[in-house]
Amino acid sequence: MTRYSERLWPAPWLLIASALVIPASMLVLAPISMPAGIVTAILLYGGCVALFLLGAPTIEVDDRMLRAGRARVSLDLLGKPQVFTGEEAALERGQRLDARAWLLIRGSIDPVVTVPLHDPADPTPYWLISTRRPRELAAAIEGSRRPAAARESL
Repeated sequence: MTRYSERLWPAPWLLIASALVIPASMLVLAPISMPAGIVTAILLYGGCVALFLLGAPTIEVDDRMLRAGRARVSLDLLGKPQVFTGEEAALERGQRLDARAWLLIRGSIDPVVTVPLHDPADPTPYWLISTRRPRELAAAIEGSRRPAAARESL
């Protein structure tokens, strides 16, 4: 059962800013053929938008796993998540960032959640995840963790 699910869609300003590919491609192809420039501009912009939308990662928490993008980890291996917003989130993404941490961050999403990883076989100290609903993500991780024996009896 999924307790939390979020898709990290790109910010609207990113889709609008990528529209600059339209005049750029038209400017390049206008001396050759204006219709070719218009068609190329539409195709390039459509491709940019499609890449942004198809590449948007998903964060999911269920009874056993945390999935963030392509990575996944058992909830048994996680510590207590911490929520950071505003200036604290900027510090976590910058000055306080451990180079060994696993990251799923998006520049257009301010809040982050750090989730300590307690796996002796993995040198990664924690996951740093951007989310628009940090408190809900932290609560889902905390609420989904149960002793292994309790889960196996389900």
